[in-house]
Order: sequence, then C-alpha cells, then structure tokens
Amino acid sequence: MSIYDAVIIGAGHNGLACAAHLGKRGWRVGVFEGAEQPGGAVKTLELTAPGFRHDFGAMNLNLFAGSAFHKAYAADLAAHGLQFVPVGDCFASVFPDGRWLGVSTDPAATQARIRAFSARDAETWERLLADFPARAPHLFALLGSPMKKRAIARIFFSVFRAGGFSGLLELTRFLLSSSRAWLDETFESDEIKALLGAWGMHIDFAPDIAGGAIFPYLEGMANQSFGMVLGKGGADTMIKALAAMVEATGGRIECGTPVARIVTEAGRASGVELADGRRIEARRAVIGSVAPRALNTLLPAGSGDSGFDARMRDFRHAPGTMMIHLALDDLPDWPDAALRRFAYVHLAPSLDRMAAAYAQAVAGLLPSEPVIVVGQPTAIDPGRAPEGKHVLWMQVRMAPAEIRGDAAGAIEARDWENAKEAFADRAIGIAERYVPGLKQKIIARRVFGPLDLEREDPNLVGGDQVCGSHHLAQNFIFRPAPGYADWHTPVRNFHLTGAATWPGAGVGAGSGYMLARQLAGG
Repeated sequence: MSIYDAVIIGAGHNGLACAAHLGKRGWRVGVFEGAEQPGGAVKTLELTAPGFRHDFGAMNLNLFAGSAFHKAYAADLAAHGLQFVPVGDCFASVFPDGRWLGVSTDPAATQARIRAFSARDAETWERLLADFPARAPHLFALLGSPMKKRAIARIFFSVFRAGGFSGLLELTRFLLSSSRAWLDETFESDEIKALLGAWGMHIDFAPDIAGGAIFPYLEGMANQSFGMVLGKGGADTMIKALAAMVEATGGRIECGTPVARIVTEAGRASGVELADGRRIEARRAVIGSVAPRALNTLLPAGSGDSGFDARMRDFRHAPGTMMIHLALDDLPDWPDAALRRFAYVHLAPSLDRMAAAYAQAVAGLLPSEPVIVVGQPTAIDPGRAPEGKHVLWMQVRMAPAEIRGDAAGAIEARDWENAKEAFADRAIGIAERYVPGLKQKIIARRVFGPLDLEREDPNLVGGDQVCGSHHLAQNFIFRPAPGYADWHTPVRNFHLTGAATWPGAGVGAGSGYMLARQLAGG
C-alpha cells in the first residue's frame, strides 16, 4: 500500500497548486487523475489539424498571473517553464452596424473609443479608473480571503475605516447589484453597457441577476489598468509548470487513474481506493478537487451529515457552454482591422439579447441568438499555429444540458449528438454576419457540446464551465454550502477544493492555495 501525507483527487490547477504548496511545506503528496493528462479544463491540444494548438477551455491566465499563489512561487514556476504573453488590446464588442468598442491598456485609446459613443461615459470611465486603486484592494481582499468571520470582519472594517458607514453601505449595495442595475446607473450608452455586461455571461450572471455587477466592473478596470496575459504556446504552460513543481517537491501525479471511493474509518478519511483496486493511505488529508455530485460515488454511505449530503446533491450548476475550435487560413476580417489585435471579441450586442439567450437556455431551449465570445490567441501568440495560419476559440453561451426545444424553431434534434453541429452552424452564421467571409477561411473545426465538455472533464457538469452557479445563494459564505466555505466536510480529514468551492471559478488557484495554507501553514 502506498502512503502519503495527502491524497488529492483530481489534477486540475487547484489540486496541483494545493499539492505544490503542501510539498513545499514538507508533505508527501499523491495526486490521482482520471483523465489521461492533468489540467482539467486547462489544456492545450491539437484539436483540429496538425500544428494548430487550441486551448480546450480556459484561455485567459490573468487570474493566475495575479494570484497569491503566483506571487509566492513565481520564481519556481518560471524555472519550470511558465511563460506569459502580455496583451495590450484586451477585449472588444462589435455591433450590428459595424461600430465597435474595445478596452486597451492605453487609457487615451479606450476613452477615445468610448467618447465616440458618449462624452459623458468617457468622463465616467476616467473617474472610475481614477478611483480604482482605492477600491480594488477591498474587492481583491474579499475575493482572495477565506470565508471566515475574522477575515470578513477585517475586510469590512478596512472599508469602514477608509469610507465610513456610507462607504460600507456603498460596497454592500454594489456587491448585491445586478450588472444591468450598475451599468444603467453608471453609463448612458447602450453599447458600453453591452461591452462590459458581456463579462457577466462568462460566469453565469445574465444582466438582471443580483450580484453580477462586480464582474463587468473588475474586468473593465483590471484590463484597462493591468492588461491581460495568455500562456506562451497555450494555457497548458501553467499546468506543465505546476505539475513539474509538484514532482520537484517529491510529489507523485498519476493520470488515467480514477479514484473509486474514499476510505473512511470512524468518520475520518484515511485514504482512497482506486478503480484498479489499489488502496492508497493518507495520513493527514484526503482532498477532492471534484464537483459536489461526485461525492455520491466517492462517499457511497454518505458523509454522516444528511444535511450536507442533501446540499451536495442539490448543488446548482450554471447552464452549459458550447466550444467551437477553428483552424483558419487567416484572422477574421472585422469591420475595423484594429479588431484583429484583440484577444477577445464579444458578439453580444445588447443587455436584452444577453438576457434572452440566458432565459432560453435555462428553459431548456437552444438560444436563437446565443452570446458568442471569439478568442484570437494567435493574434498575440502566433506560435500556436503554422506560419501565417491562426486558431479561433469560440465560446457559445449559453446552452442547455438537456434540450427541450429550439427557440428559433429550426433544429429538431433533442440530443446533443444530433444537435451540436447544427447549433455550431448557427453560431458561426451569427459570426459571419459580423465578419463576412469567415466560413471561407475555415480549414478545420472541432465542436464540443455541453455533454462533450463533461465527458472530457467530469467537473464541467452539463457543460457548466464554472462548476456551479455563482448566484448569491451559492457564493461567498454559501459556497459550496452554508457552513462549509472553508473547504472542510463532515468527514474529518476530507476537504474539498476547486471551482465548486470558494472563491469559485477561474484560474486563480485560490481554493487550492488557501486550503493548502490552512492545512500546512505558510
């Protein structure tokens, strides 16, 4: 029997960051992953044609570059090959009339684009940007701290000390606001509202859902202030560096090795049993980087707390996503050639269109006009494709896991195997309206429907790329369930990490690193 201090189930970036820190603190760690390679949704693969490297899921590595984990271990990660490519032209939105807005690290350029739509909004943007250095520390502290009474009290006290009771009320109101509410009271141009509001759709916040305002605000201000980064050669540069760091500390990573169940004795996790029958002992901790529904299998007799088990069964997932990966002869011919420099271009012309797409997906319908996020990684990092060629990363939001109908009344199939290519055609057809000639540039394509995404990574339940709704009732102190936001479970020595736990989705390694520090210090 193999013996480790900690056994980690799942080699996503949170599991690897957790393993790396525990290893640095002297723990012997074993990581067991069911897939054939580590990374979860952070993978870079030749999905379409030889030489075209596509980011399977995550593309933008901003959260990792700015994370507490990276700050602590930047030198180690760089020594193991982590490389970033800076992005100056971060994100844009194109509108049906050919006009566009985009956020670049040059404030004058961004403000000039906004001024073309609204002089007042350009002044507002300048004011928001000036205020950001004072507001950002409080928001980043909240999003980067454990959900514990002392940590929360410290953050809110710092807000009170800086702005008094009115400042504290303002922050609380902002955190509870929907994207639309904040955007409507802040800007007058529908186009800038759409430009920023599209970021809420990345993380399950349609315009009218409470708690969504923080995402458009932070993406706008952070990208303007700091820019964006992609991984050199692909997002998997992060995973390769993390895995190498784990192994350098004496840890072991086994892929293609599913965990069948967690072994418990007298209410305490003592190890795991692998699908191949091996028993692995864990002296100090078993850590599951898994979606909550996996606990039905991993703890077949339950956790010993029926309330917790019910919460895990009832954990709500966001609507799904479709991914379309294209190998292209050339970048799209956007209405303005300047758009060929942007990492992301949103095809989401209005808040109303976003709200309608979300509502249709929640109702089980294929949206008639889904939100489309076009990623252009080879505009920034051309080495991902053969010389002169490009890859396009298209995220189609939202998509129901179970199809009950088609909002456009054109697709008859009610299963993804038969519907996904037709739905992909719809998305590419929408893109073609903005960039005529796109179809002629396609060398090859690969489509992943919601259930394909789940097959590739079981944590993407129903194609939910954020591993669980982040709505207020399932976020902050309620993630993944009330009383369990500090990553523990009713089973002693068994802990959860990953996007289903606080602080949620993204590639910031927050839950893995904070849990590791909680267990081993440092």
